[in-house]
Amino acid sequence: MKTILGVAFAIDRLNALVGRIACWAIFVAILVSAANAVVRKLFGVSSNAWLELQWYLFGAVFMLCAPWTLQLNEHIRIDIVASKFSRRVTNIIEIFCIIFFLGVFCALMVWLSIPFVMNSLSSSEMSTNAGGLILWPAKALILLGFGLILLQGASELIKRVAIMRGDLQESAATDLHEAEAERILHELAAVDPRISEGGMKP
Repeated sequence: MKTILGVAFAIDRLNALVGRIACWAIFVAILVSAANAVVRKLFGVSSNAWLELQWYLFGAVFMLCAPWTLQLNEHIRIDIVASKFSRRVTNIIEIFCIIFFLGVFCALMVWLSIPFVMNSLSSSEMSTNAGGLILWPAKALILLGFGLILLQGASELIKRVAIMRGDLQESAATDLHEAEAERILHELAAVDPRISEGGMKP
C-alpha cells in the first residue's frame, strides 16, 4: 500500500505543479487583452487571433487547474447531508462517487476526445473565423485536462481506501493541501501585512 500511496502523492505533486503553472495563463490573457485593446484604439487594428488566444488561455486555466482544485477539495459540493454522516460513511460515499461518477465521466471524455483531437491534428484544422488560430491545441486541452482529472480521481480513491484501511491518517491526506494553503497565505502576507497565517487582521 505504501508504494500505491507514493503514486497517489506523485499525482498530487504533478497536478499541483501543472495547476500553478496554468494559473499564469490568466496573467498572460490579461496582457493579451490589454494589448489588443490598446492596438485597436490607437491604430484601429485588431485580429480574431488575439481574441481566440484569450479563449485558449482561459480554457487552459479551466481545464488544467481543475485537477489541482479537486486535489485541494475546493470544488463546489453540498455537505448538508454528508456532514451528518460518520467519517466512514462519508468516505464510502466519496469512493462510490469517484468510481461511478467522476471516473466514468472522465474516462468517457478521454475516450471521446482522442479521435476528436487526432482528427483536428491530422487535418491541421483552423478556426472558421478570419485570421483565427489553429484548433488542435485548444482541443488537446480538453483531452489533457480530463486525463489529469482522471489521474487525480485515482489519487483521491487510493487515499480514501488507505484511510479506511488505517494505512493513512486523514490529516496526512491533507498535508499537501495545508502546505499549499500556507504557501498562498505567506505570499499574500508579503503583499499585505494585515494578512497572517491565522487570516485577515483588522
